Amino acid sequence: MVADSKGNSDISFAGIFASSALAACFAEICTIPLDTAKVRLQLQKKAVAGDAAALPKYRGMLGTVATIAREEGAAALWKGIIPGLHRQCIYGGLRIGLYEPVKNLYVGKDHVGDVPLSKKILAALTTGALGITVANPTDLVKVRLQAEGKLAPGVPRRYTGALNAYSTIVRQEGIGALWTGIGPNVARNAIINAAELASYDQVKQTILKIPGFTDNVVTHLFAGLGAGFFAVCIGSPVDVVKSRMMGDAVYKSTLDCFIKTLKNEGPLAFYKGFLPNFGRLGSWNVIMFLTLEQAKKFVRELQSSGR
Repeated sequence: MVADSKGNSDISFAGIFASSALAACFAEICTIPLDTAKVRLQLQKKAVAGDAAALPKYRGMLGTVATIAREEGAAALWKGIIPGLHRQCIYGGLRIGLYEPVKNLYVGKDHVGDVPLSKKILAALTTGALGITVANPTDLVKVRLQAEGKLAPGVPRRYTGALNAYSTIVRQEGIGALWTGIGPNVARNAIINAAELASYDQVKQTILKIPGFTDNVVTHLFAGLGAGFFAVCIGSPVDVVKSRMMGDAVYKSTLDCFIKTLKNEGPLAFYKGFLPNFGRLGSWNVIMFLTLEQAKKFVRELQSSGR
């Protein structure tokens, strides 16, 4: 990203888009079990006092992973991987690929020196919102597939796979249904993208000013962890609302979901799944940014040798 002495200006948009999509897809494959656990925890409703049957089924990140694997098989932890990869190819490529051009647009072509943090945040908010507006259908299908747990014998699954889910939703609910939850999803992804990209950019820039640090894997590791921590702290409430809007049809709107969740379960409900979310986003960011930096290096060398 920025704070790179070479920058991204010597890499074509196609090159940075491909690098971003590859890095995002690899991180998705590695961390989707934690994402599945996070979605199940977020969709889990608070138990009614005295109702033993309504006691929480999932408890904690590792407990949720173990329960899913025991009841549904280990493969269930990768539910939603196909639309997840669809999402990362589109959303990951756009949000990261457009970040540098949009940031340069905001600071102006004559800007000299470090880019202000406010401009980094604004650029990341913009690309996050644009990217997820295009990719929302893939996010919806991913959440729907992840939300479906173990079914009673004889009960058919709602969807047989990702492509079936896309077609079934369009046929039964209309094409507009593919953008269900677009409000909280744009808010969530714009905010998390700003937290991830701007913080990675800023942390990396700060680290590189410390004597002894260079633009290497260690710097990328620390910057990636910082990006994941800021992202989950800032984005968790909108992430919970987004998962519930997409996974449960009982909510009329984003505001309705927010109010009902707050009224019925209290403010801590917005941080349900915090540990798996941090485990997932922290590890996701480290894997993604490490892969991205290496992919950009490869593309830069490839494009330089072809000139």
